[in-house]
Amino acid sequence: MATVVETSVIKVMKERSSVRKYQSGVGIPQSTLHQILEAAATAPSAWNLQHWKFVTIQNQENKERLLPIAYHQQQVADASAVVIVLGDTKANENAENVYGESVRAGFMTEEVKNSIVNDIDNHYKNAGHAGIHDAIRNASFAAMQLMLAAKAHGIDSGPMGGYDAEALRKELNIPDRYIPVLMLTLGYAEQPAYPTNRFPVDQVVIRERF
Repeated sequence: MATVVETSVIKVMKERSSVRKYQSGVGIPQSTLHQILEAAATAPSAWNLQHWKFVTIQNQENKERLLPIAYHQQQVADASAVVIVLGDTKANENAENVYGESVRAGFMTEEVKNSIVNDIDNHYKNAGHAGIHDAIRNASFAAMQLMLAAKAHGIDSGPMGGYDAEALRKELNIPDRYIPVLMLTLGYAEQPAYPTNRFPVDQVVIRERF
């Protein structure tokens, strides 16, 4: 059997862990944060609708305003940056721009574009809560890539689901179209993340069917 050489991507995946204690007062260079967000935005998405927005918060006063919203989890104030990952519940409205660009680039015809846009609109109209489900699912892809990109730059992260979504919406003036999917802290660990274990592969993989 051939030996699989561990790639840098696999290495980053294994090294990433959720950090709760950060070195306070240490910033992330804007150029580095830009590269991390740029990498996050290469995530896959249904119909390439790119259902994500990133709200970045680095100002100390603004981070501290998030503390009560995040139930006083101190990492929000100590982290170098907080990124709120939003999901776009009306991402179907992006379709014309996404596929119009493909037409202009010569990747497809106007007829093909119109057919795809029509399919997307029908999905959003007829599939119940498709907008919400698609927003959460696809924005989560980008959130995971963001954490991996951060680790590749030597920056630690911590995903957080514990926050008051409505208070967050009010504080950041988030339009109704977008839903908060995840709060991410970014920075430099003050102490290593708590050790964790994972289920063995045979415990989580079902071959063919249950």
